[in-house]
Amino acid sequence: MKSRSKIKSRKIRSLLVTTAARRSADGGAVVRGQLVVAGVAHRCVLGRSGSGWTKREGDGHTPKGRFPLIEGFFRQEAGPRVHSLLHLWPARRHDGWCDDPRHPAYNRRVRRPFVGGHERLWRDDPLYDVAIVLDYNFTRRIRGRGSAIFFHIWRGPQTPTEGCVAISADDMRRLLPRLAKDVVMVIR
Repeated sequence: MKSRSKIKSRKIRSLLVTTAARRSADGGAVVRGQLVVAGVAHRCVLGRSGSGWTKREGDGHTPKGRFPLIEGFFRQEAGPRVHSLLHLWPARRHDGWCDDPRHPAYNRRVRRPFVGGHERLWRDDPLYDVAIVLDYNFTRRIRGRGSAIFFHIWRGPQTPTEGCVAISADDMRRLLPRLAKDVVMVIR
């Protein structure tokens, strides 16, 4: 693998996520992986239940497959202006993401307060300082198949997500200028 300092600043075509060979400390699912970009490996974490081909709302799995990047959002208060070839919108305190399969806005951004189940996009922790929406169950929604599958900042290298792919804030800052709408994340 190439050194991180040798990553060229041109746009990339794909992000490859592979799982680590080791199980979690409690013997459970594989929750750590590698995100490979232009031959450079970055540590990443996956959902608390590992990765799988079958995804259900709330199961903690990171879905396997090929998922184009749709758009992203960021918290302006979290630091300097972020730059990307991908459309990024500023998250506001009232932004949420519907995770209620019974609601017509399932797997869509919503305005809070919101009557259905939802996740807050404005957080006190850095998870969503920058987050990219993956086209998992987004373009062609199937209720109950999973929502809010993002590429975002991790809590730490040992802490799994709820089904997303997460990396360090430093790695996200390095990758973000190279991400565009035609980039695909491949999760194996």
